[in-house]
Amino acid sequence: MVRRVLTLTSGRIAVAILAVIALLAVLGPLLAPQNPLATSDNTLAAASGSHWLGTDHLGRDTFSRLLDGSRVSVLGSLEVALMALVVGAIPGILSVYLGRTFEWITLRLADTLVALPFLLFAVAVIALLGNGITQAMLVTGALVSPLFYRVSRAATLAVARSPYVEAAIVSGASVGWIVRRHVWVKVLPPIAVALAQTIGVGFIIVSSLTFLGIGVQPPEPTWGGLLASDLGYLSYQPWAPVAPALLIMITVWAANLLADAIRDVSGEAGHAFVNNRRARANRPDRPEAEPVTTGGA
Repeated sequence: MVRRVLTLTSGRIAVAILAVIALLAVLGPLLAPQNPLATSDNTLAAASGSHWLGTDHLGRDTFSRLLDGSRVSVLGSLEVALMALVVGAIPGILSVYLGRTFEWITLRLADTLVALPFLLFAVAVIALLGNGITQAMLVTGALVSPLFYRVSRAATLAVARSPYVEAAIVSGASVGWIVRRHVWVKVLPPIAVALAQTIGVGFIIVSSLTFLGIGVQPPEPTWGGLLASDLGYLSYQPWAPVAPALLIMITVWAANLLADAIRDVSGEAGHAFVNNRRARANRPDRPEAEPVTTGGA
C-alpha cells in the first residue's frame, strides 16, 4: 500500500510535507537560532538577518519560537490519533466475534462518545486535572475513537461473511488467529485512512486549545499560542500571524491529502488503479506496422 500511495503525485506531496513537519518536531528546538524564551528590549521588530520573522511583544525571536513550538503541536496530534486508534479499532474488530453482549455495550459506548463535544470536554478535563496538553489529548482521542470503531467494525463485518473466514471458524481456528490472518489485512486500509484524517483533526484540536491558552504553561511556545499572541498586535505586525496559520493549514491539508491518497489506492479502487497501471505499462507505445502485401498480376 505504501508503494501505491507513493506512485500518486498527491501521495508524494503529502508524505513530503508530513515528513518535513515531523523533522521540525524532532529537530526544531535544536535548530532554533536563539533561545525561544529569552526576552529583549527589541520588541515588535521587523524581519531582519538576526530575526528572520521579527520579534514578538516581549522581544522574543518569533522564528525560534515557531520551531520550538512544533513539537507540542505534532505530539499532541499523534496522541489524539493513537489514542483513538487503540480505543476504537480494537473493540470494533472484536465486537463482531465476542458475542451480542459485548457488541451491544460497545455500540452504546460509541453512541455516547459521539454525542459529547470533544473540544468542550477537553477543556473540562483540563480544568479538573490541571493545565496539561497530554491529558487533554488522551481524553480527546477517546472521544474521537467512535470513528475508528465504526470503520473497523464495518470492514470486519464485510470480511466475517467471507467463505474463507467461515471455513476457518468451522475448522476451529481461534478469534485471534482469524483476526491476524484474515481480518487485519482487510481492515488496515480503511483504518489508515481514518488515522490520517484524525492526525489532521488532532492538529486542529491542539491549535484550538493552545490558541485559547489551554493545555500549555506560558511562556511555552505553540503554533496556536503564537497565532493568538500575534493577533493582538496586527496594527504593528500585520504579517505576523501568517507563518503559524500557514503551518497549521498546510499540515492539516497534507494529512487530508494523504487520507485521500490511501483511499484511492486501497480496496476495489486500488485494484482497479493497479490494473490500469499494468495495462498502460504493457501497452506498446505504437502499434506494430501491418505487413504490406503486394497483389499478383
